[in-house]
Formats: sequence, structure tokens, C-alpha cells
Amino acid sequence: MEAKLFMVSLGAGDIDLVTIKALEVLKSVDAICVPTKSSDKSFSKSLTHKIILKLMQKHEFKKELIPVYSPMRFNPEDWEEEASVVLRACEDNKKVAFVTLGDAGIYSSVYYILDIIKEKNFELYEDCEVVPGITSFSDASARIKKPLCLGDSALEIVPLLDYEVPKTKIFMRPKIGMETSNIKEEGKIYSFENLNFEGEKIYDKKIDRVKKYMTLFVDFFKG
Repeated sequence: MEAKLFMVSLGAGDIDLVTIKALEVLKSVDAICVPTKSSDKSFSKSLTHKIILKLMQKHEFKKELIPVYSPMRFNPEDWEEEASVVLRACEDNKKVAFVTLGDAGIYSSVYYILDIIKEKNFELYEDCEVVPGITSFSDASARIKKPLCLGDSALEIVPLLDYEVPKTKIFMRPKIGMETSNIKEEGKIYSFENLNFEGEKIYDKKIDRVKKYMTLFVDFFKG
């Protein structure tokens, strides 16, 4: 039987910011793959390991912890090795979690690893679930009681680099009935209606007209 893989976001560092869904997944799996910067695969330099230990202590559960050497060098060979560790864990266990700080969708190695898993084990990739988390900038906003965007303002997430980079754009707060011809697709647009609510629909295209207020468009960057 094929293993079940979860890519679990741990949020902004405070264990009380770990979502209920993330906690329930971690309690349900057989093993947790935990990134570490230590080449000897110890957890001495792993912030992620500290969070997992605190979670297990507070919520009274224990799991096998599998070290994943993640030197953060932006090196494809490193992602290959990380994916190999995760794949081996899935061979030995029925349910496996790989954990990451913050949110998996924001500058995480999760999607590099998933791209490799997709090539090597498509069924595992297809059935894999990514569990989102609270970002550092959401936490920062809450700490000082200042909104990230309000009214007609917008939010930008900008990497501190000295060159132009591809961008993902999020379009939200539409009016019911509005046409979407003014949204210019630069990457690959997905449309989300009533996400996580009754009548949820996800389209792998830009819908022509907004039918629900809870509609979100994401124009994902070209990789």
C-alpha cells in the first residue's frame, strides 16, 4: 500500500501558532522528517527540531524523528538528497510528515522536494497534502497591531535582491458580477471560489465572471 505524505508548515516559531490541522497530522503520522543544518545529521542546529520537541511534550505524543540534512545552499543536489530521505521514510512507514518553518508556500524547500518526488513517485506526489501555516509577516503584523493591507491597499512580498524576479500576484476582494478581462495573466492563473466553505470550486484557469464574493485569483510566477 502506498504511503501517505504530508508537507506540514509549522508557522512562525511559536508552538501555539501551529495550526490545529498541522498538529493533528503530526499526531497521526508514523514518522516526521525534520530538517537540520548539521552535516552530521544531529539536531543541534535545528530550530524545527526544537519546535517539534516542544509540541510533543506539550501535547503528549511521540514520533520517530528522521533527520534531513538541509544546508540551505540553493543547490539542486541537496534537494535530491532531501527528497531521497523522504522517499525512504515513505517506504518504511504508512504515514510520513516533512516539516518546515513558516508556510510551505513562502520561500520553502518543500516545492523543490515535491518536484523531485513527482518525478520519482507520481502516485505519492498526487496523494500528498500540503498543510499551510502562519507566516512571520502575519505574526509581525499582529504583534504591533498594524494591518498588512486595508481598504484598497495592496501587499507585496519582496526578496532583498539587486535584480528583477518573477512574481506571483494575488487578486482578491472582487465585486459579484465583475468581468475579469482586466486581469492580465503573466504566469499561470488559478481561480478559487468559496475556498474551505460550502460550494468550494478550484479552476486551473481565470474564470470570466465573478459569481461569489469569496473569490480569489492567484497568478503563479513562471518557474
